[in-house]
Amino acid sequence: MIDVHCHFDMFPNPLSIVKEIEDRKIVVIGMTNLPSHFEMGHPHIGRCKYARLALGLHPLMAEEHLQERTRFARLIDRTSYVGEVGLDFSMEGIETKSIQIDSFRFVLECVQIRKKILSIHSRKAEREVLHLLSEYKIVNAIFHWYSGSLEILDDIIRAGYYFSVNPSMIANPKGKRIIEKIPVDRILTESDAPYAMHRNKATVPSDVRYVIDFLSHIHKLDVRSMENQIRKNFDVLLQRIK
Repeated sequence: MIDVHCHFDMFPNPLSIVKEIEDRKIVVIGMTNLPSHFEMGHPHIGRCKYARLALGLHPLMAEEHLQERTRFARLIDRTSYVGEVGLDFSMEGIETKSIQIDSFRFVLECVQIRKKILSIHSRKAEREVLHLLSEYKIVNAIFHWYSGSLEILDDIIRAGYYFSVNPSMIANPKGKRIIEKIPVDRILTESDAPYAMHRNKATVPSDVRYVIDFLSHIHKLDVRSMENQIRKNFDVLLQRIK
């Protein structure tokens, strides 16, 4: 199984989650919200085979971005993964819109000359995120928990980007409509643990199996074939950063 968007550093005992990831051989990309969080966590996953850590600058933590940007630039070459980054123009984030845009441009400038895989937050800012990714000619981007319009979804697909789907999306009518529009060769699985919910419980990385079951049903594939397709999709992104 592959979980391209998880926050294992936000569990009460992150090391126990990392141990479970390694024991179950689940490839998990751990997001961080700030570079200082990445710096604290990186030594603990350095020898892991399946758990990997991404360098993040979360849009909802924009008020801390200015003091974190120097650290971001210093740490960028320690990982192949960047996330969680992006924009959030919802009621929760709209007050820091200008800081977010400035920070996201900073991230894209850092990434532009490097080979990285980005996990993108785009709530209520899907069009702006797509425009900036295109402006900076970013190739390897995954739209995490996409919740925008189907029209913009089509534009993102035409631009060549990927989408990661979590258990909360498969339990939501709009989420299902979005998933059904994503081509099978552009879809990846995520848990967004511990923030997403499944059956009234916070998700864990192994819950991506429920997403795989759902995808196998809508694409009329057996579970093993669906798993292989997701692996193939992820491998395309990995090949681009070699």
